[in-house]
Amino acid sequence: MFRVPYQELFDTLFQVLLKTGFEQERATLSARLFTDATCDGVYSHGVNRFQQYVRMIHNGTIDIRAQPELVASHGSLERWDGRLGPGNLNAHHCMERAIAIARDSGIGCVALAKTNHWMRGGSYGWQAAEAGAIGICWTNTMSNLPPWGASGPRLGNNPLVIAVPRPGGHVVLDMAMSQFSYGTLASYRRSGKPLPVEGGYDAAGRLTRDAAAIEASQRPLPIGYWKGSGLSLVLDMMGAMLSGGWATHQIRSDTFKETGISQVFIALDLSSLDRDGFAARISDEIVKHLKSMPDAEPGVRYPGENTLRTRKENLEQGIPVEPAIWRGVQAL
Repeated sequence: MFRVPYQELFDTLFQVLLKTGFEQERATLSARLFTDATCDGVYSHGVNRFQQYVRMIHNGTIDIRAQPELVASHGSLERWDGRLGPGNLNAHHCMERAIAIARDSGIGCVALAKTNHWMRGGSYGWQAAEAGAIGICWTNTMSNLPPWGASGPRLGNNPLVIAVPRPGGHVVLDMAMSQFSYGTLASYRRSGKPLPVEGGYDAAGRLTRDAAAIEASQRPLPIGYWKGSGLSLVLDMMGAMLSGGWATHQIRSDTFKETGISQVFIALDLSSLDRDGFAARISDEIVKHLKSMPDAEPGVRYPGENTLRTRKENLEQGIPVEPAIWRGVQAL
C-alpha cells in the first residue's frame, strides 16, 4: 500500500470519467462518491471497484447519459426508473429526493428499479445524516447468499444502511446480510490475511476465515445465521414490491454483475417534531451510555465512529491504495 492525496485521487477518477463521456457535473459527483468511500476506508467499494465500473460503462451495462425518471407517486411514496444509469448517481438522486419529500411531509420514501450497483451504500446514509435526517436504505443483489440450511445461493447479501444524525458524530450502520460482503472478501484475499471471524464455508462445508475459500465455494455466512437469511428475504421482497423492479432471482449474474437491481431510500425529518433539541440530546446520551461501561474495551464504538477516525487520518496522511489497482486506474 502507498498513500495518495485526496485531491489527486479525485482528479484522476474525474479525468477517467470525462474520457468515458460523462458530463462534467455528473463526473464530479461520481468521482467524489468513489473518492469519499475510499477516504472513509471502504476501499472495496471505492477505488478498488472503479475499474469494474469503467468496464461496465464501456460494454454498455451502465448508460452514463441515463437520468432517473419518476414513474408513479402516492403521498410520500415515489417510484423511479433508474434506466440502467450509473448506480451511485441514481442512488444519490433518490436519497436527495427522499430528503426533499421528508422536509414537507416528515417522511419520504423513494423506490428505485432498473439501476446498477450503488457502490458504497453507506454514502447515502451519510448523505441523509448530513442533511439532518434519519436515513434508511437498502438494495437487493444477485443470488450470492445461501439460505440458512442450504448450500446453494438463492438470496442476495442485500446491504442495509441506517443512519442517525448526531452533533457529536453521525451514527451510520452499513452492513450486508452476509458476514462479509464479496468486496470485503476480495480485499482480504488480495492482502493474504485471514478474516477476523469465520465468514463462510469452504468447499468441504467447514466454517473458515479463508476469504478465497469462501469466494470459491460461494457460501458466505449470513449474519445472525437464520436471522440474516430471513432479513435478506424480506428486504428483497420489499425492494421489488415498492420499486416494481426485479427481485434477486431475476437479476443477471454474468461477468458484469449487479445490474437491473431494486433499491429503497427512506428519509425521516424530525425538525417539525423536535423543536427543543431532544433528538440531539438523547442520541448523545445513548452513545455516552454505550461507552460508559467500566470494563469497556477501547474497541467499543458506535457504527460510523471508526469511519470518522479513518477519514481524518486519510485526509491528513493520504489515502491508502494498492499499487496494482492504482496503476490500473491510471492506465484507463
